[in-house]
Amino acid sequence: MHEWNSLSHVRWDCKYHVVFAPKYRKKRLYGKMRRQVRAILLDLSRQIGVDVLEGHLMPDHVHVCLRVAPKYSIAHVIGFLKGKSAVRIHRALGHHRMTGLHFWSRGYCVSPVGLDEETIRRYIREQEDRDKDQPVLEFE
Repeated sequence: MHEWNSLSHVRWDCKYHVVFAPKYRKKRLYGKMRRQVRAILLDLSRQIGVDVLEGHLMPDHVHVCLRVAPKYSIAHVIGFLKGKSAVRIHRALGHHRMTGLHFWSRGYCVSPVGLDEETIRRYIREQEDRDKDQPVLEFE
């Protein structure tokens, strides 16, 4: 049975698979920083009323599955998460790791999940295993 959420005049189930990366795709998300970024993103999601259904931080990008109420646009949610988290990451790590308040790259990838949520959630969970299986391509 499919679970629907409701607001005063709407029943909804809006889920999105979102991927975004640090500036210049630098491999910054590891160790202690990885835990701090995870906590920051979860806290900001709670503040805006967005549910993080699944998430995984890779060294050079983030995969999340979000449930967003239809009163918010996905662009607004991603802008809020990336903007506020960059400020918090900057405060937590100090000036030696970043230039200005720029931490995330400008773009992101978003796809609506639809009714096939389990496939997307499994993909996010297995992301690190998939990356290990892929051969590394180097340019000369």
